[in-house]
Amino acid sequence: MTSDIDLAQALIDELIDAVWLVDGSDQRLLAVNRAAEELLGQGRASLVGRSMSELACTPEDLFFWEDVAAGRGDTLLSETLLRRQDGTLVTVLRRVGRVSCPDGRCLYLACFSNQSERRAVESELEKLVAELRATLESSADGILVTDLDGAIRSFNQRFAELWRLPAALLTERNDAGIHDWMAHEVLDAEGYAARLQAIAQNPLLEASDLLTLRQGRVLERVTLPQYARGRPIGRVYAFRDITQRLHDEQGLKLAARVFEASLDAIFVTDPEFRIVAVNPAGERMTGRAGAELVGRRLDRLLRLCSNETLDPDIRATLDRGGHWQGEIEQHHADGSTFPCLVSLMRVLDTEGLPFHYVGFVKDLSETVAARQRIEQLAFNDALTGLPNRLRLTERLEFSIELARRENTRFAVLFIDIDRFKHINDSLGHIFGDRVLIEVAQRIRQCLRHVDTIARLGGDEFVLLLHRVESHGAELVARRLLETMDQPFELDGLKFSLSCSIGIALYPEDGETLDDLIKNADSAMYHVKEHGRGDCCFYQRQMNVGLLERVRIDHAMREALQQGHFWLAYQPQIDLVSGLVIGAEALVRWNDPDLGELAPGRFIPIAEETGFIVALGGWVLREAIRQGARWQAQGIRLSLSVNVSATQFHQANFIDLLAQWLDETGLPPGRLELELTESILIQNVEETLRRLENLVALGVRLSIDDFGTGYSSLAYLKRFPIHKLKIDRSFVCDIPHDESDTAIATAVIGLASVLKLRVIAEGVETDIQRQFLLDAGCHEFQGYLCAPALEPAAFLARVAQIGLAESPSPSP
Repeated sequence: MTSDIDLAQALIDELIDAVWLVDGSDQRLLAVNRAAEELLGQGRASLVGRSMSELACTPEDLFFWEDVAAGRGDTLLSETLLRRQDGTLVTVLRRVGRVSCPDGRCLYLACFSNQSERRAVESELEKLVAELRATLESSADGILVTDLDGAIRSFNQRFAELWRLPAALLTERNDAGIHDWMAHEVLDAEGYAARLQAIAQNPLLEASDLLTLRQGRVLERVTLPQYARGRPIGRVYAFRDITQRLHDEQGLKLAARVFEASLDAIFVTDPEFRIVAVNPAGERMTGRAGAELVGRRLDRLLRLCSNETLDPDIRATLDRGGHWQGEIEQHHADGSTFPCLVSLMRVLDTEGLPFHYVGFVKDLSETVAARQRIEQLAFNDALTGLPNRLRLTERLEFSIELARRENTRFAVLFIDIDRFKHINDSLGHIFGDRVLIEVAQRIRQCLRHVDTIARLGGDEFVLLLHRVESHGAELVARRLLETMDQPFELDGLKFSLSCSIGIALYPEDGETLDDLIKNADSAMYHVKEHGRGDCCFYQRQMNVGLLERVRIDHAMREALQQGHFWLAYQPQIDLVSGLVIGAEALVRWNDPDLGELAPGRFIPIAEETGFIVALGGWVLREAIRQGARWQAQGIRLSLSVNVSATQFHQANFIDLLAQWLDETGLPPGRLELELTESILIQNVEETLRRLENLVALGVRLSIDDFGTGYSSLAYLKRFPIHKLKIDRSFVCDIPHDESDTAIATAVIGLASVLKLRVIAEGVETDIQRQFLLDAGCHEFQGYLCAPALEPAAFLARVAQIGLAESPSPSP
């Protein structure tokens, strides 16, 4: 057997591919050739006798040799991996075949062809194809490739853009359609067709043409033959938009005229900075004639030299970026000097070498004077002359560094004039500006010379008090309040002002500029919320409320977009029949992060930020849609929806409401808008007009929380109101509380005289219900019947109670 193995060894050694001879009985290597040794990076002495399970690197190989051990393996052909002596893996194409010997033994011949080079070639080809395609797409030219018969082989995106190919021609193969489109887009269609025919008749022709398109753009077309093995096989057309270039050529002519007429001096030099041309402004700036200037070195004329050559820093900047700019003192022939701004530009030739330098020189005499004035204005408020935010920032940063170094303290006061907007609105902004100047003067009189007062804008001022403790800061604040409390008089008009002051101390209330101003502002805001006209030191909990409002405001806006708001409906009961007569739509919000928020928590913030317009519009629209769905199901009831003052006074409120009613088909008489009393006292005539338009639309109107606001018989008499709602605060203690009982009875009596319906909210006991019925109230809502329910639960409750066809008549 040994001689047979030796013979096999001799035979396989001459093979190009790596070959293993494997014993089928124990799956061990009997022989390997030299190619296998090179492939695996180890000698045959270390390979012969090793088991296939040791050499196999993939599950497929292991399974095959396990099958061989079980007598099932026959042949195997696929790509696999081999592990070399150094641990690296090599990809091979492996063929394994069974060989039967005359003595009955079973051998397996495994041949391995190294695929690494093929893989590398394929990868390189793929990379080249991708790079070629990327190059084609990145070309600034539009490329069209055709065969000799004009059939389109390929084109890039730029070609489609230049010719503005329709989408239909980009998504389907339609050579004729593309050629027809191009012929249609060309202004001279006949000349275009004749030229294409001439090109087609001469496969070796190289040509360049200009095409004017109907849109006014001009394309340069370069036509080149495409070769393969020395023979023309097609054509490559390159299209370039030269509209701008033609425009630029016209611009060059214009530039020549500008050169002569420019008010700035322009000098053109050769590569050695010798002047070759100068415009009239250059002659006037230097006080010398052009003939005298030509040939002189510009760097010496403009004093840009160092050791008789151009300053090295300027040279380096020009060489690096092609541009240098700086200010110099220019000398006139009469001996005078003046500041100038010099801009040097490098112009390159076609080989990228300096061809010309162009110097632009501008007289800065007026600019420098203006700059000094601007620098002054940049750090001071234009109206009051006080330091502005920028100057305050500098001084605050200096104070912080000084306080850290010397372990001292200082205070920041944030001042806001109370109700200053009323002065601007009533007396005008010019008068308001004069008031601000007077305020600034009064504040300045209360400060030491070392302190700083700055105006941030509007009616906001910030004070920086150096080296003061809390007591000193409060004394200054009180002095400011007393000073501001003195009457103002302008143009014979006497009036009073107050201000709110927030105080932050360094370092306990903040160690950075932003923190100190922010916390002083928070303290001032706290004063505003608690009555105005006072001062207050910052406390950490002040920011909690502000941050909470900011967080809820942001979360509300996201919730409306993401559909986290929903409407619940509270039944409204006819007191006489005991049946459901309507429902009030109430907004609910269950936020993924904040949890379930009560309306009392987020509605005030929505009103404060103006988001109530979007939220209220969504509530009204959703309620109308729900009412229309119930109407279609035969469930006829009145829907009450709260409307905020901001929402009511929107210019398009009534138009949107009419649109939503028309789109859904809900009868306007089924919709009742609940208005707060504050709506009715704002711009009475305009409000009356809006209410009359709503009534003309068919919508019913009620006053919400009647008696808690600015209750007035005047608006009840003038305005077309249909219903009054008694606030829950007057219902919860009747009939035991004499005041609440008297108020509820008075409201019902007033409504009866004015022929208005009355509904009471917050009814929770049968005693309250009976009292209201006996007093003449028409409707009620509250937990005695049901809380606000989702639509399905609301319908279930209506089914239990019963639905009234129409309200009971007023007594």
